[in-house]
Amino acid sequence: MNNNNSKNAFKQAQEVIPGGVNSPVRAFKSVGIDPIFVKKAKGTTIWDIDGNEYTDFVASWGPLILGHAHDDVLKAVAEAAANGTSYGAPTQIETEMAEQIVKMVPSVEKVRMVNSGTEATMSAIRLARGYTKRELIIKFAGCYHGHGDSFLIKAGSGAITLGLPDSPGVTKSTAKDTLTADYNNLDSVCQLFDKHPEQIAAVIVEPVAGNMGVVPPAEGFLQGLKELTEKHGALLIFDEVITGFRLAKGGAQEYFGVMPDLTTMGKIIGGGLPVGAYGGRKEIMDILAPIGPVYQAGTLSGNPLAMAAGLTALKKLDETPNAYEDLEKKAAFVEAGFRLNAEELGLNVVLNRVGSMMTAFFTEAKQVTSFDEAMTSDTGKYAEYFKNAVENGLYIAPSQFECLFISMAHTEEDLEKLIKGNRKALEAIK
Repeated sequence: MNNNNSKNAFKQAQEVIPGGVNSPVRAFKSVGIDPIFVKKAKGTTIWDIDGNEYTDFVASWGPLILGHAHDDVLKAVAEAAANGTSYGAPTQIETEMAEQIVKMVPSVEKVRMVNSGTEATMSAIRLARGYTKRELIIKFAGCYHGHGDSFLIKAGSGAITLGLPDSPGVTKSTAKDTLTADYNNLDSVCQLFDKHPEQIAAVIVEPVAGNMGVVPPAEGFLQGLKELTEKHGALLIFDEVITGFRLAKGGAQEYFGVMPDLTTMGKIIGGGLPVGAYGGRKEIMDILAPIGPVYQAGTLSGNPLAMAAGLTALKKLDETPNAYEDLEKKAAFVEAGFRLNAEELGLNVVLNRVGSMMTAFFTEAKQVTSFDEAMTSDTGKYAEYFKNAVENGLYIAPSQFECLFISMAHTEEDLEKLIKGNRKALEAIK
């Protein structure tokens, strides 16, 4: 496979961009090859600047549940752009977007738009601290909530990939306000509440971990967090930046039937454009400025292009009959194919899937239910697997600790190509 143009583009980028990329995992460091530079994409296909073609199962790290360059989304963005790209003033489409989110997400009564998932999570914990008048938060090892200082303690995603779970630049005073528990371990949460009575403002959790690879919540884990936070006067924050609008119309909270106090959103909510949001009960949200004392602002928050793209995507999901049932069938088909491949080849691969999110862990462990178990994965083996998948025309996550995403645009032919490519890649590393 010719990739000379991508190699040259990467060298050029490194001269003016730190590491040559604007988000670390894109550098492909953990898979040991130079990154692929994308030229264009449509539906489920992306083309790189060398003319190579790939079937995409990264979906811009999750947002493109409708596929690349969806005609309705492109039309909405073009129409919005023709009237101006940003005003720094209220628009009616922001209200329409808020109404659509409130309609779809069970626990959200009011919502504030921001510009990224990181901004959403940072704002949500500030709001939780302001509402409870407490300072400490609990997060879980391996859960990634963006690059805010409070979250870069035993973080997932790129922090694992690069071997930087605790980032320089995060002050000791900030780090001491973040307590870390073990995902799927309620006892570890109980111990923190007992050790810090009436000091914990919130527990923030990915209801399905997606940044140490896909790790589902154990039975009773999310409900247990709800009961613990209520008992101790803290708030429960679901980080649904990945799971929001992917597992169900109402996200993981609808899927699992557990209602958080606050929800953070991103990715799908922008229809492929940069956007984030956080929302929850009225009495909590109403302490935000300008009607309350907790300050948060953003020049481009609610900009018309992002609102047009996101609203179009959400309405499409809301109005498409059996959208999530179809996604489940597609993903179950892929999972069955992957399992059969591994079984027939005699390879121990742990497959975790929730809805249209899936991760294949290259580990000798029998299961992956926690950060520690995820860390037993053989990243070198995954790197070889990735290289072979790319050679077979599959674009998958360049990290063991990420997700494979199925979209509404994927066809049966795409899924069969993925299963066949998976088998070839497994055969190459056996």
